[in-house]
Amino acid sequence: MDSWLSPDGWLNRLVTTVSDALWAYLLIGVLIGCAVWFTWRSRFVQFRMLGEMIRLLGESANKHDGERHISSFQAFAVGVATRVGTGNLAGVGTAIAIGGPGSVFWMWLIALLGSATAFVESTLAQLFKIRAKESFLGGPAYYIQQGLRLPWMARLFAVLITMTFGLSYNSIQSNTICGAMDKAFGFSPTWVGVVLVVLSLGIIFGGIHRIARVSSVLVPLMAIGYLLVALYVVLMNIRMIPDVFRLIIEDAFGVTQVAGGGIGATMMNGIKRGLFSNEAGEGSAPNVAATASTSHPVKQGLIQALGVFIDTLVVCSCTAFVILFSGIDTTSGLNGITLTQTALQAEIGASGPVFIAIAIFLFAFSSIIGNYYYGEANVRFLTRSPRVMFVYRLLSGGLVVMFGAMASLDVVWSIGDLCMAMLTFCNLVAIIMLGKYAFRLLDDYRAQKRKGIASPEFHRSQMQELELECWE
Repeated sequence: MDSWLSPDGWLNRLVTTVSDALWAYLLIGVLIGCAVWFTWRSRFVQFRMLGEMIRLLGESANKHDGERHISSFQAFAVGVATRVGTGNLAGVGTAIAIGGPGSVFWMWLIALLGSATAFVESTLAQLFKIRAKESFLGGPAYYIQQGLRLPWMARLFAVLITMTFGLSYNSIQSNTICGAMDKAFGFSPTWVGVVLVVLSLGIIFGGIHRIARVSSVLVPLMAIGYLLVALYVVLMNIRMIPDVFRLIIEDAFGVTQVAGGGIGATMMNGIKRGLFSNEAGEGSAPNVAATASTSHPVKQGLIQALGVFIDTLVVCSCTAFVILFSGIDTTSGLNGITLTQTALQAEIGASGPVFIAIAIFLFAFSSIIGNYYYGEANVRFLTRSPRVMFVYRLLSGGLVVMFGAMASLDVVWSIGDLCMAMLTFCNLVAIIMLGKYAFRLLDDYRAQKRKGIASPEFHRSQMQELELECWE
């Protein structure tokens, strides 16, 4: 492997230094502060309206109006496709290996609080969405331009999210698939990368409707399969649950010193890997939340907030329990997906690595196509040139997927962390300034529900000070 692609190469050293500085001195405080403020200001929407979230998801899953618009459930499925993936299997393994078991606690905390942030950003995306030829378009770039009237900031966000999801995150997904296939079957990363490129480009050139259809089938199947296996492991080790919880809590607050060297490393790795997994506040899920056809912006905000819970509190927790139940030494040098595979092998035998390899292929591949769409929505915001879109598709589904197959785990994660830090900070600044509109919408939704209206509706006349394209 070329030296610049290795963990000790100049690229990894440079990116890691800048990324760690941003996370340690800026982003973690802002991220937690925003999550606490949105939770308080929304009157704990993520807890008080959990039942409504589940009801809305079930309602949208059974809705078929015959139109070509993306349904709320399909938008939810695409969002979960990018959330449930590498972060849940490889990311959790990386967090525990570097930051210790206490990292899991900070993943839980950022999910519980961050789901309110996810609600705000997805509600704003629905409010400021615009019409496209076959579906709606929206996301932070759109609500920054229309709500804040800062075109330069909107373009900056569009560039950052395209770099983060459409490019750097897809290299992480590819790297994880190749690592899992190498451990389970001994497949060459080069050839696995070639197969991924062919499959990715085949679906990517089909557009958002094909992405939505594929995700709405793949996501439930792969999530249920993985959860069943994880549940089996939990039940077989149910007597160990109190000990595992105690280990997580003690390590989270530095009572024990495991792997990470203190509470700072534990917190940072838990929050970074939690954000990579659930994306609450990152500005990614709003891009697909905006595509949904719904009667009130709050509906999609609630549904997307539910995705944060499913991702971190359910799927990530399952992976953490599997690793900690296994009793393997998390400081042995195993990292990422190989740690998760080794843990499952210790629990269910030789089939463990094979099962994880298949699961991560489905998880990460669906994330590749979902990540691509986040980039596409923002490339279209910057330009409508077919040539630019064609080049972006080749880069997202081709070049960076192959780069991820060839680069080391440390390199792709370091680049991803840096891009994630810049992207998240830009989005948080925007939703802090625009959050008042999400809270007004939430108050309106609750008021209609109190009046007995089963399906609240929003009309743009209710916010005449805004120039809204939709919501007649």
